[in-house]
Amino acid sequence: MTDIKEKLSAFSRRFNDCLPEFFTLPAGPEKRVVQAMEYSVMNGGKRLRPFLVCECAALFGVPEEKSFRTAVALEMLHSYSLIHDDLPCMDNDDMRRGKPSNHKVYGENYALLAGDGLLTKAFETALSSEAFRNVGMERAAYAAAVLARCAGEYGMVGGQCIDLATENRTVSLDELCEKDTGKTANLIMAACMMGCIAAGANETQINAAKEYALHIGLAFQIRDDMLDVIGDEATFGKPIGSDKAEEKTTFVDLLGLAACEREVVRLTDEAISALSPFGGEADFLAALSHSMETRNK
Repeated sequence: MTDIKEKLSAFSRRFNDCLPEFFTLPAGPEKRVVQAMEYSVMNGGKRLRPFLVCECAALFGVPEEKSFRTAVALEMLHSYSLIHDDLPCMDNDDMRRGKPSNHKVYGENYALLAGDGLLTKAFETALSSEAFRNVGMERAAYAAAVLARCAGEYGMVGGQCIDLATENRTVSLDELCEKDTGKTANLIMAACMMGCIAAGANETQINAAKEYALHIGLAFQIRDDMLDVIGDEATFGKPIGSDKAEEKTTFVDLLGLAACEREVVRLTDEAISALSPFGGEADFLAALSHSMETRNK
C-alpha cells in the first residue's frame, strides 16, 4: 500500500496547485477581500477533509477529478471557520499554521469579510455547473445540503455556541464531547458523507461513512488537545498551551494524557469497525485512521 503520508502529501500538492483558479482577483475595491480569502485557503494545512472527500468517492471507483470541486467547497468552508475562530472576539489567536492569522495581515474587518466570502463561495463551488457535470445535479445538491447541515447550528456553529456558553467554567465530559462533535467532527463527517454522496452511495453506505467520521473526528480533537500540551510549536503550527492560557477545558484536563491516548485508540477501533460495509475497499481509510493516532501536527 502506498505510504499514507506520501499519498496525503501528493494529494495536498495537487490540491494546492489547483486552488488559485478559484480566486481570480477583481480590479475594484473587493480585490483585498479576495486576496484575504486566498491567503487563508492557501495557508497549507494537511488537507485532510478534502482528501477524505476524494477517498470516500474513490471507494466507489469515482476518480479524483470528479469529486474535486466537492472537496474544494468543503475546504473553503473549513478555511472560513478558521478565520473566524482566530478573531479577537473568538479564540484571539495570532498564528495559524505557522503564519500570522488572517486578521493580523488584513485587519479584523477584512478577515470577517473573507470568512463570509469563503462561506458563500463554498456553496457557489459545490453547486456550480462544473460540479453538476462531474457528479450530477441531484448528488451535488445533496452533498451541499449535508455541508450546510454539518456547518450550521446543528453542527460546527452549534459547537462553537457551546464553546462560548461554557467559557470560564468547568465543563463536563458530555458537554466537551458535544462541543467537539460540533466544532471538529461535523466537518469530517461532512467530508466522508459528501464523498459517498458524490459517488452515488446508498443510505446505508453514507451512514457508515458518517459513523466512521464521527469517531475519527473525536479522536482527532482529543489528539489535538494532547498536542496542545506535548506538541512542538514549530511542527504544530500554533502556540502550545493556548487552551490553558485561555482557560479552556480540554480532554487532557478531564481525563489526563494516558487516558486520552487510550480513548484515541478506542475511537479509532470503532471508526474502523464502521467501515465494514465497504470491505477491503476501505483498507486505506482504516490505515489512515491508525496513522492519525500518533500524529504530531
